[in-house]
Amino acid sequence: MTKQSGGSPAAESEQSSPVTGESTPTAPPDEAVAAVPPLAPGAPVLALLALGWLAAMLWSTREAINSAAAGVTAISLSAFALPGVISAALVAGAAFALFGVDLLARRGRDRVTLRFVAAVATGLLVGLAAAFAVNLTYADNATTNVIAGTTAAAAIIGGAVAGARTAPVVGAVVTAALGTLVFVVVFSRARDPLFDLFGSGDTQESLLNAAKWVSRTESLLAGLVAGLIAFGYLAWARRRSVRRDPTTPAPRWPAYLLAGAGPGLLLLLTEVILRTGGRKLLDLASALSEADAVAQTSLGTSRLDNAIWVLFVGALTAMIAFGRTLGPAPQDDEADATGD
Repeated sequence: MTKQSGGSPAAESEQSSPVTGESTPTAPPDEAVAAVPPLAPGAPVLALLALGWLAAMLWSTREAINSAAAGVTAISLSAFALPGVISAALVAGAAFALFGVDLLARRGRDRVTLRFVAAVATGLLVGLAAAFAVNLTYADNATTNVIAGTTAAAAIIGGAVAGARTAPVVGAVVTAALGTLVFVVVFSRARDPLFDLFGSGDTQESLLNAAKWVSRTESLLAGLVAGLIAFGYLAWARRRSVRRDPTTPAPRWPAYLLAGAGPGLLLLLTEVILRTGGRKLLDLASALSEADAVAQTSLGTSRLDNAIWVLFVGALTAMIAFGRTLGPAPQDDEADATGD
């Protein structure tokens, strides 16, 4: 009489092949359930860097407002600095939320609803902390509540962005966006030499033409930085995933496209938040004088153009970098010749 193998642990982990009759190992059900989805590498460091950048933007805005001799100047400076604060809050909220949901994924709690709620809650904490810091350290004037409210809203929206299950892509977007913001600040030191290079003179026309070319150069380089950083981050995440699980599928081209375009999309989202939550401050700045109204309109157009350039150049750069990693298509000439 043969012994039944239904109760044997070995039999539970092996499956007989219908063709060869050989047994092949199969993963136990509990291991399949406990499989951890792809994570965003370096999430703790990224969260700290993003928080540091937000703190730097809030501090520099506070110093600029406090240095203003008159309230009118403070309103203009606040309107000028608010886009940088909003973009920093978006990145900080997304980075900290990404860190939080990655912790949940490592503990096996990666349900869609729980992940999204945790991401939004983490963004809310960052936003409330930033708003509290603004109300505590800024002068009590008409601009303080606007800055605090838009900063909190941006952090919450950034947290919601991190609720997506594609953690490596979100990490690439956040890293590339942070790198782009830092690049723009560093690039500002090269504006004066570039103005001279592009023929800035004493006439109004030469100044406008030079400013246009400086802005386009900045946007083009920022898009290149965004695309390269996004591609590099996804490549790094892919290597770490393969070391942990060699069967992890490689990201396809839409992941690189979205990661490269992500910083530009965040800049467009910054403009949406600015023109809704910060509308009161923009209106105050535009009402100061006719020159201020023209300046605010020009700055808004420039920010939109910059975001669109970063979006398309970043996406194209990431796609080109990804394409260069693809090998040639397999050639079937020898197989066809053998078959003939």
